[in-house]
Amino acid sequence: MSPRAGESTGPTPHTLAFVESPVQLLNVLEWAHAQEQPGAGFTLVVLSPTDPMTRGQLRRMAELAREEGHTVRWEEARGGTTAPFRTIGGLTPLLRRARRVVMGDPFSRYVQLLLTITTASDLVVVDDGTATMEFVGQLARGERLVRWHRKGGRPGPRDLLFAPVSAAARRRLTPSEERRVEVFSSMPIEDSPQGVTVTANAFAWTRTRFGPPRVTKGADMVGTSLVETGVVDADRYLEAVSALARTHGAARYFAHRRESTDKLHRLAVETGLEVVRPDLPLELIARRGPIGRTVLSFPSTVVHTLPLALAGTDVRVAVCDIDPAWLTETASPRAQGFLSGVTGTARDVHRLAAVSVV
Repeated sequence: MSPRAGESTGPTPHTLAFVESPVQLLNVLEWAHAQEQPGAGFTLVVLSPTDPMTRGQLRRMAELAREEGHTVRWEEARGGTTAPFRTIGGLTPLLRRARRVVMGDPFSRYVQLLLTITTASDLVVVDDGTATMEFVGQLARGERLVRWHRKGGRPGPRDLLFAPVSAAARRRLTPSEERRVEVFSSMPIEDSPQGVTVTANAFAWTRTRFGPPRVTKGADMVGTSLVETGVVDADRYLEAVSALARTHGAARYFAHRRESTDKLHRLAVETGLEVVRPDLPLELIARRGPIGRTVLSFPSTVVHTLPLALAGTDVRVAVCDIDPAWLTETASPRAQGFLSGVTGTARDVHRLAAVSVV
């Protein structure tokens, strides 16, 4: 069992990484693989969430990280009202000594708070999915850091209370003579801030470690959490999934880790699809196989990452646009434009028109 942060573990780590999701951890491993000395002084801290599916995937990813020779610290960062104070108190000495900090979600309040403590001169942001595109754009424009699906709404009381910390984190993520900032990403980065180094994530570790997969004749579908985040209406989403499955002969539906159990049960009953809850990020599941010759998706991270992870195979990734009529009344005004941008900037994918739903 790995020690908790703050306990003695020998030499001071040169690099300290923070992750809160399986995809972030995967991309930290990809970043480490791209370094000249991937295992040197690398300590990874998991700020564990509470939902079971995410925790399960994180534990599997943590095992892979240990197999790569990295030190993993598991923090029950949300285990009660006093957990944040214990976690931050235990991490503070390491943060002040680390020379490089790697993070997967600069929008996270946890990460923003930790950024105000560190004195590291080298900061690295690895992909947290399509949110990375929004982060880079906001940093370039000098805007406050707000997740795309919340942008356009009024800040709540907690947002206002946390605003000074968020502003301090944004300043810390701005390059200077004393501080280097790198973004390690598989996303299309067009308007990167001045001084920020952008490094391409080609999923080399994933392709080296797994596969190539066995490719089946049928089609598989990838789920999204657009309903859970309040962007897309649940009824319209299920109708679209059903129409896509019928049109393309899909048999399996790979659930997003944030999709609700009730929605997935309804989806299985109404569409006949086999719902699969992956125990690893989809990039690794697909690379291990078996995987359908066609992978269907709505606008999401995987339309950028799967073509890279499956490079050299015969798998085709097809993305279906989101019809504006599917959006909820409370969806951010930016939602449609952002989702269209996710699809339009994807490389090596086949674009499908939005399906008709009644």
